[in-house]
Amino acid sequence: MQSDTIMALRSRIAALEHGGGRVSARAALPFGLDAIDRHLPGGGMALGAVHEVAGGGPEVEHGGAAALFVAGLLARHPGPVLWILGRHDLFPAGLLQAGLDPGRLVLVQARRDALAAMEEGLRHPDLAGVVCEVEGRLDLVASRRLQLAAEASDVLGIVLRRSRRFDDPALVAPSGAWSRWRITGLPSPPPLAHAPEVAGVGRPVWHLELLRCRGAESATWTVEGCDAQGRLALAPVLADRPAAETAWRRAG
Repeated sequence: MQSDTIMALRSRIAALEHGGGRVSARAALPFGLDAIDRHLPGGGMALGAVHEVAGGGPEVEHGGAAALFVAGLLARHPGPVLWILGRHDLFPAGLLQAGLDPGRLVLVQARRDALAAMEEGLRHPDLAGVVCEVEGRLDLVASRRLQLAAEASDVLGIVLRRSRRFDDPALVAPSGAWSRWRITGLPSPPPLAHAPEVAGVGRPVWHLELLRCRGAESATWTVEGCDAQGRLALAPVLADRPAAETAWRRAG
């Protein structure tokens, strides 16, 4: 009897986690990189779902690379974006460099009621996405409410996790989010791969980690950061360009 009860509970939990199979049938926003899109269910970032994104190491406090990653996603998904701020440090010009026009943003300052504001925003199907900057814990109940709201509207929900501690246990606590990502900055190559002696810094390079995703295994990629159209690219060391790789390594 106890074994049957446990099995029944596991089945119910699995159904809840997968939204009863509803989200897997929804549209997805592709990254445009086969290495990533082939790995993800639906061929991209699931719409009608909530995803967690955070920086790695010291970047988890400022969230610069994570914010640019989110901006690049939304740059390729037309429509207004509700961005719920945790601090007064969002840099619109930086978002524009990642392809997201600041004119598309509806900014809300709601540190205390941020999750409630996000849930309300996710229920509006006319939005392309809702981004909410969150410090501290995101529990299962709150994250599940967000997920249900996103499923009802097909809006892309992003929880931008921030913390003053790079090893904050709240960042790895269980949640009901569809996926969890971590973006860590790596040394950039020289601006001209064939002439590493030329001064300057090239396109940002990120260590992109998929820590958890329903229907997919964890994975990592080394990519170049978003360009002016919000697109990622494989880093030179992975893009079958041995000459560029040699020059980069020699420059280091």
